[in-house]
Amino acid sequence: MMMHVPAWSAYPWLRHGFSERRGGVSTVYGAACEEDGDLNLGFTAADDRALVVRNRAVAAKALAGETPVQLVVAHQVHGTHIERLRGDDCRFKTADGRPLEADGLMTDRPDLLLGVQAADCVPVLAADTRLRVVAAFHAGWRGTVAGIVEQGIGRMRAEFGSAPEDLTAAIGPAIGVCCYGVGEAVETRFRETFSYAATLFEQRGGGLHLDLAEANRRQLLAAGLAAERIFLMDACTACTWLAGRRRFFSHRAEQGNTGRAMGLIGIAEGA
Repeated sequence: MMMHVPAWSAYPWLRHGFSERRGGVSTVYGAACEEDGDLNLGFTAADDRALVVRNRAVAAKALAGETPVQLVVAHQVHGTHIERLRGDDCRFKTADGRPLEADGLMTDRPDLLLGVQAADCVPVLAADTRLRVVAAFHAGWRGTVAGIVEQGIGRMRAEFGSAPEDLTAAIGPAIGVCCYGVGEAVETRFRETFSYAATLFEQRGGGLHLDLAEANRRQLLAAGLAAERIFLMDACTACTWLAGRRRFFSHRAEQGNTGRAMGLIGIAEGA
């Protein structure tokens, strides 16, 4: 149901996980029954909203147990806007009740669980192990080339006073260089932005492939994190199978007819 960073078990206060496909009650994407259902955490057009609500409760319970937490998920637009969720407000939705529009969330509140959705894009989780601050970022190729992760670490430093040596980050399951073929326009954008862009691309099977996870790891390094404090969940969402079924949701491998996973992170009060 959830993948965890083994090294983060050293921080009992840090709740986190990257959801896998199995473990929920959705069946619209191929699961035979609710007992072996999909843990779709996105309000997709094909799935029943009530089932997704149940799936989100399952995911929150897996990380927080019986402790009440509020799962906050923004409306992602492949941009670089990052919302800080403060202790003195409830700006989790717009005035007309819609989710906040953002691709990054950060907080020092212990009653929240931050979630970013993905189905091939890169979910990146970050934590300040001294100040107990957490953040979650959604990085598709557009967000990556726009620098959302590097900007997000900068926001943690500006908003909370986080020092790079106290930060750790995890790069969740995403489409791998093995499966992520892109066009020349994407390569041009990266080459125009990053001096190391040439290291992010490979020729495979006659096509150009992008290592999106490595691109985000390089941003974390550029933001000052030590290499040994950056953890990569090395699993391709498009081609990893488990017990005869896809282990993750993949927009590309399933031609858009798929659910959404989440990278989840929060703070356990009193731990």
